Amino acid sequence: MYLGLDLGTSEIKVVIIDDAGRLVASEGEPLTVQRPHPQWSEQDPGQWWTATNRAVGRLRARHADLWAGIRAIGLSGQMHGAVLLDAQDNVLRPAILWNDTRSADECELLTQLAPELHQVAGNLAMPGFTAPKLLWVAKHEPAIFACVKTVLLPKDYLRLMMSGEKVSDMSDAAGTLWLDVAKRDWSDSLLGACGLTRDHMPGLVEGSAPSAALKADVAREWGLSSSVVIAGGGGDNAASAVGIGAVNTGDAFISLGTSGVIFAVNEKFRPNPQSAVHAFCHALPGRWHQMSVMLTAASALRWLCQILHTDEPTLLAEVAALSLEEQRRAPIFLPYLSGERTPHNDPVASGSFHGLTHSTERAALGYAVLEGVAFGLDDGLEVMKQAGSHIEQFSLIGGGARSPWWAQLIADVVDIPVVTHRDGAAGGALGAARLGWLAVGGREDEVCRKPAIHTRFTAGADRAQQLQQRLALFRLFYRQQVEARKPAL
Repeated sequence: MYLGLDLGTSEIKVVIIDDAGRLVASEGEPLTVQRPHPQWSEQDPGQWWTATNRAVGRLRARHADLWAGIRAIGLSGQMHGAVLLDAQDNVLRPAILWNDTRSADECELLTQLAPELHQVAGNLAMPGFTAPKLLWVAKHEPAIFACVKTVLLPKDYLRLMMSGEKVSDMSDAAGTLWLDVAKRDWSDSLLGACGLTRDHMPGLVEGSAPSAALKADVAREWGLSSSVVIAGGGGDNAASAVGIGAVNTGDAFISLGTSGVIFAVNEKFRPNPQSAVHAFCHALPGRWHQMSVMLTAASALRWLCQILHTDEPTLLAEVAALSLEEQRRAPIFLPYLSGERTPHNDPVASGSFHGLTHSTERAALGYAVLEGVAFGLDDGLEVMKQAGSHIEQFSLIGGGARSPWWAQLIADVVDIPVVTHRDGAAGGALGAARLGWLAVGGREDEVCRKPAIHTRFTAGADRAQQLQQRLALFRLFYRQQVEARKPAL
């Protein structure tokens, strides 16, 4: 048995897979985000550890028959977050998350301080990445910055608590802007631009390699052997790729979670920062990937349901009942509730509905949100094509993959077949468990098999013209928003 832990933004998920690769058990524990100021997004790392222990405890209690067979643990987690520790490994402040956009000015500063940034890190400086966050702390919280001994990524803080070891993997480290992504090693010059050195960084291993073992006290509390191996693991999207077998060139998926991601595997490092496409290391050795990221995806639907005092299954059912004519009359939604990354790199972009009338009902709002997210994905796909990605089919994973109606809409918008898998919602946790299996000797061809296709969705002709017309409006309304922000002459 192999345990996978995925530290998401809204939930810690824990799963068990067996040596046939089957997902046999899972548990989750919710997490909350604190937004003390506009553009801020933070979490207390202590909340992560408490939630992990609760989820592990429930999983152990409900599946005692499986527990003794666990040989390895894999880790996956939200990328880019900055966990700042002092010399005694105490947390100095709440972790600044991936969707925090306060450090836009520091992105410009980093680009000036490190002219080699784009070539070495393979990415534009964006507020979501870790490096600008440290420049922000240095400027606005200098007393805290002076005490920083170690910077960890979110999942690697869990590793520290589990093992006492400070280690990260290549895929997650690539999202800091401190990694030489081609060489798969820390860059001294990029670290120096932020007033840091290698001494502030964790050690690096490949995601499928052993990284540590459980501390004796944690092993006792969890009822596991202290010989249980902890794999390097991966950033959430790279781990998700391992989970659905996207490990070879040309494999691709769309993840509909809090954020929306298009992920395509490459055999070499292919940076194209000009279009805000990310180029990162994969969680497996000798592989890289390109990725487009929109900051708000399934979380936009959750936001709308909270406002409308309904739940997602109810609203999705109402949306599915709309006619094509009712879809045509629905508002256009810009899904930029947290700003946007690909392709706009616009931290101050905002969400909006266009075309509201007295006759607009909540089902139409729901449709607009689903469609707006699909349009945002298509924007990202266009620049990935320009960056050299050739995609013939997408796997759809994440919480949004539970909606067949949304899957069909995405296939219609991107005009590429979309397939779902039975365990697609397990995402990074499933991939983390697979990485744990690899770390104790599992063979890649056996561990990283593609799961069986559950449903296939292909683009239909019935609303193709209508969607293209609405996509043109979607893009026009964003351009108008940008123009409206320009100062008057």
